[in-house]
Amino acid sequence: MKSSEFQDYKTRYRSAIRKVLEEAECGRFDESGFPAYSHPNPLINWLFWQRLPTAMSFIERNAPYDNVLDFGCGSGVMLPFLAQHSAQITAIDIDLLPLECVKKHIPLPENVQILDANQISLSQLTPKSFDLINALDVLEHVEDLPHTLSELLKLLKPGGRLVVSGPTENRLYQIGRKLAGPEYSGEYHKRSIGDIKREVTRLILIRQIATLYWPVSLFEVFVAQVQ
Repeated sequence: MKSSEFQDYKTRYRSAIRKVLEEAECGRFDESGFPAYSHPNPLINWLFWQRLPTAMSFIERNAPYDNVLDFGCGSGVMLPFLAQHSAQITAIDIDLLPLECVKKHIPLPENVQILDANQISLSQLTPKSFDLINALDVLEHVEDLPHTLSELLKLLKPGGRLVVSGPTENRLYQIGRKLAGPEYSGEYHKRSIGDIKREVTRLILIRQIATLYWPVSLFEVFVAQVQ
């Protein structure tokens, strides 16, 4: 995706998220990152959004795909992009209200299927059926990370990839959260990206895509590929 195309994409989603926040109960979408996606401070907003084009660039280089899983799809911010590069998209989350609210303003592509993680588990999906699993800023939230990772990797086809991003939770990241505002002070994260990487490497080799941002590490993006 070209820089100008991403800016249009970002502007569209920021507008939709702001409209949702105007109508929502205060704090309802904090855990989904809505305040960060729509933050009025240009620097904070840029820092938060930049993980997306980083992951998109990697995903695009290896496209097209037959079947993609967006694990922890949240607001659905990646879905229009993924739908352009895969025949079928499956999006799953434990809280579908953010997506339901956003899609009132940005309709979902026809090749996107939505699953409620409260009704269907990863183990009920077809093993070795996905070329790509997108897991951006979600694994820091899950309760049982080893089990979740094991289930996700079972879903990948041979050669399939798991793309992961998450916060470092280092001291500077924590300070930045406080400076960004009270919406970012909740204890939503159960672990850092470092913890996630250690768990993933117990199961499979990983390759770093990016560390954001030099010289201060706030987020990391990596990929694991099954053989």
